[in-house]
Amino acid sequence: MSHSRYSDLDRPPLSETALNRALVRPGSLWTGITVVDSTGSTNADLTELAKHGAPEGTVLVAEAQVAGRGRLGRAWNAPARSGLTFSVLLRPRPPVATQGWLPLLYGVAAASAVRRLAEVDVRLKWPNDLLIGEGKLAGVLAERVDDAVVIGMGMNVTLRQDELPVGTATSLALAESACLDRDPLLRAVLREIETHYRDWSEADGDAERCGLRAAYLASSATVGREVRVELPGARTLTGLATGVDAAGHLHVTAGDERYTLSAGDVVHVRPST
Repeated sequence: MSHSRYSDLDRPPLSETALNRALVRPGSLWTGITVVDSTGSTNADLTELAKHGAPEGTVLVAEAQVAGRGRLGRAWNAPARSGLTFSVLLRPRPPVATQGWLPLLYGVAAASAVRRLAEVDVRLKWPNDLLIGEGKLAGVLAERVDDAVVIGMGMNVTLRQDELPVGTATSLALAESACLDRDPLLRAVLREIETHYRDWSEADGDAERCGLRAAYLASSATVGREVRVELPGARTLTGLATGVDAAGHLHVTAGDERYTLSAGDVVHVRPST
């Protein structure tokens, strides 16, 4: 019984059947939700499925991820059923130039869902982190596969202090969240993603017109702050983060110069103090 999915009653398993019943319906973005006990990386698995024609709206959830990857190949792992680890497959129709907004859209949706259910203030650190205070709650990773985009998230839900992967991380449990049940949290996040994705698609990727840019800026922990940007080659840039443009790029003003940075341009973005 020690290896049973039910041996840790504080961390019950997710029900694939219940999730599909709640979220997969005619006209829904979500076309199928698969829950696996363990995998190397949900993004890697879904990338392979995308190459073989998996439909838009395919969702893969892992109770444990043993080779999780963050941005720039950083490792990301957590104890089984202690968080939400999932990836979604999208086949966006708006122009590729606008699709840099997709991971930001994902973050806006997740932050909105968590604020509503967990009753904690979640902020967005450009380009891909969800924060509670200065602690990292979740990370987002987007990868292009031909005409598809696979976007994954790892969110810390019930991790204790001694289980955190790094000292700068946090979890909903440590933030004394009003909700630690992963099922309603996952449902809420996926519903928010669907709503924002439909609005963004109908606006042909115009983040301003669909309200996505305003929603992102309202939750941003980066824009309006002095930041230190670590660039490849041990270079740094310190300045004021002034905004996010139509492509989802960060604008930083340093002296008399304004720099436009894509997620692929940076190693880290941190407060300058």
